[in-house]
Amino acid sequence: MAMLEINDIHTYYGNIHALKGISITVNEGEIVTLIGANGAGKTTTLRTITGLLTPRQGSIIYDGEDITGIPAHKLVYKRVAMVPEGRGVFSKLTVQENLEMGSYSRNDKDGIANDLERVFTLFPRLKERRKQVAGTLSGGEQQMLATGRAMMAAPRLLMLDEPSMGLAPVLVDAVFDAIVDINKEGTTILLVEQNALMALSIADRGYVLQTGQIVVQDKASALKENEMVQKAYLGMD
Repeated sequence: MAMLEINDIHTYYGNIHALKGISITVNEGEIVTLIGANGAGKTTTLRTITGLLTPRQGSIIYDGEDITGIPAHKLVYKRVAMVPEGRGVFSKLTVQENLEMGSYSRNDKDGIANDLERVFTLFPRLKERRKQVAGTLSGGEQQMLATGRAMMAAPRLLMLDEPSMGLAPVLVDAVFDAIVDINKEGTTILLVEQNALMALSIADRGYVLQTGQIVVQDKASALKENEMVQKAYLGMD
């Protein structure tokens, strides 16, 4: 069953036509990835879904409800969360305070406590550094913290924007392992990622964006074998 349906979305930055009629479906329980070069429209797609940008045309349906244009702070209450590009942690707060900020939309104290432990199980480094100021963490640790903070909202749909950006390979593996674990526990994932090979290795399906348009969509395993995808995004001749 479709949890998220993006139908013929057209989004603009002023007069710049950034998204040109894209349609995407994310079924409940899936990991779906959007891959493409810089400027293809990947981040714009997530910003449009989360209400940071309002499309001029098209609709966004989440769990059967039209959420087109609903602002991001209200979508959290519908159990939609996003980990933004660049992490965006609260640098002067501790790790634990950042995580607690992620649960602001909830009032179930027992559930919040359980999810805090869940995050610490997913990311043991965060447990070790729970009293450390977030701004002093490494880039990889901040990515873990941003992901953990989003998980504290208990999302049914989690969107991640370039989680591997700027990370050392060993930390990329740790972050992607955590994404798989989060999905296995029942959270649907929409993943934007420039590391196409890594993204397709964990995704069920994928969409390829070029200059604001979807040019290919298929199962992730098929996209890894697609000649155009191999040449353009996987570094294969």
